[in-house]
Order: sequence, then C-alpha cells, then structure tokens
Amino acid sequence: MKLQNYQQASLKIREKFLEQKHENPAAFSARLNLSWSIWMFGSEPVRDSLQRLQSAGLRYVELKGNLPEGFDALQEALRETTLQVSGICGLFSPERDLSSLDPEKRNAAVHYIRQQLAHGKKLGARYLIVVPGAVGRTMPADDQELERSASTLKPCAGDFAQASIAAAIEPIRSAEVSLVHTVGKALEYIRHVGEKAIDGINGDIYHMLNGERHIGEAILKCGQHLVNLHIADSNRDAPGKGMIDIDTVIMAAYLVGMNREDRFVTFEPLGPVPDPYVLSTQPCNVEVMDRLVHDSVTYFREREEIVRHLEN
Repeated sequence: MKLQNYQQASLKIREKFLEQKHENPAAFSARLNLSWSIWMFGSEPVRDSLQRLQSAGLRYVELKGNLPEGFDALQEALRETTLQVSGICGLFSPERDLSSLDPEKRNAAVHYIRQQLAHGKKLGARYLIVVPGAVGRTMPADDQELERSASTLKPCAGDFAQASIAAAIEPIRSAEVSLVHTVGKALEYIRHVGEKAIDGINGDIYHMLNGERHIGEAILKCGQHLVNLHIADSNRDAPGKGMIDIDTVIMAAYLVGMNREDRFVTFEPLGPVPDPYVLSTQPCNVEVMDRLVHDSVTYFREREEIVRHLEN
C-alpha cells in the first residue's frame, strides 16, 4: 500500500537519520539536553517547581520571565538544586508588544527584553524566547507588523551580544498571535532584523502541528537557527498522550544538532485543561503537575533510547 504523504516525509527523515548516524556516529553520541518550562506551574513557589524537576532527573530549567518572587529568591532556590538555567521564556502581552502601533508598548517590550537579559546573564541562561507580536492578539493592526516588530527588536542586538544570550524567535499558531506563525516567517523576520546576534529560533512542535506541512521537515528547516525546541503533544498534553510522531521529532532534532551543549529540548505540555494560559497565574495543581512531569520525561526518554538504537 502506498504511504501517505506525511509518512513518506517521515520515512525520508528516518533514512537520513540512519545514514548520518552511520557516517558520523560521534555526532550522535551525546543525548538531547532536556529542560522544562515552568510557567505552567502558576503561582507555586519556584523552590517547589525546581524540586519537582530535579526529582524527575532533569538537568535544566526554562524560567518564566518575571517570576513573582523576584530575582534573589530565584537565585537562592536554584542554589538548593543541581539544575542549570537553559533559558528564559519571554512573556509578551499586549502591553509589551514589539509590533504595536503604540510606541509606548513597543518601548515597554524593549525594556522588558533588556531586563530579562540582565537577569539571564547572571543566571547563565543560554537563550531568551522572543515573540514578535503580543500573545492573545490575533488580528493584525496593519500590514506592517513584521517590519515594525523587527525594527523595534533590532537595537537590542547589542544587549543580546553583551549578555552572550541567544535571541530565540518563536513562531506561534495563528489562533494565538497575529504574525510569524511558521518557521519560514521566523526566518523572514530574522532577515528583516538583520543582526548576527538575533538569529535563533525557538521551535514548538505543537505550533508546528498547526502551521506546518510536516513537523520533522519544519525542524530541519530551522537548521542551525534552532536553539530550543518546545515539546507537547497534539492535545497539548504530555508527549505520548496525543498523536504526534515523537520518534520523528527526535530524529530531526538530532539531525540539526540539538544534542549539542548549547541546544535544548524543553517540555512545555500544559495538561488536559480547557484554557491553558490560566495556568500561568492560578495556584498549581501539584498532583496533576507531578504526573505531567513524570509522564513527559519517562515517555520521551524511552522513545529517545529506542531511536538511538535504531539500525535500519
């Protein structure tokens, strides 16, 4: 029986993975660096969030931009664990919007980025996720949003370079933002910025499922721009709870070098909730989040080991 189109694309990625693993096994020896984005833990004390991740055997944490407890409390909580900071998940609301028609809101976004970079440098963060438009605003203000956002971000290039932190532009599905929905648009945005210090991409397989032809192909299209890859299944639950082909995701991640020291695969499942964004502010459901972390890490590691031992 003839394979469906997506199956053919997945098969090509599998063949490429096996071919390159055979030709250069050293490039595939290191495992993926697994991290967790903690913004969905809501108002839970950051110390508890970090302990949950360490108990699951994770080495890295992606911090939420502007944790309510403040910088000093965060530093103290990190010192109590062995976790390292992979990066910071920037939170871009309509009040700090790089693409806004309102110059005050654009300036607020720039101030926010510089603030997060200052904190990130002290914490050893490797990347800061940047969303070109406000999350939650889906209607474009005009047809110049991409150019206006890029020109607003451009002066921050020196700040990223000085902090030695990668700018990770995140494409997000059209149901949540008004611009940059695909990897292709993220690459176009990077070209518009035109700065060497701003050329990274934060991929997200859930958003890729909604906006791309094929998730694995989208990861390959990111290439060396991909500095972080968010993981959640088709229902935004833990990997393995939906229908995304996690094995192909893992193969594509290895093919673009996501097992290098400065690249990360970061879990961002939001669990079975009707409105996932309320998780960022509401009290943490400890039982649900404990299970979410356990199920995500266990399943992904199991699939990664299976992929790593593929021979044909």
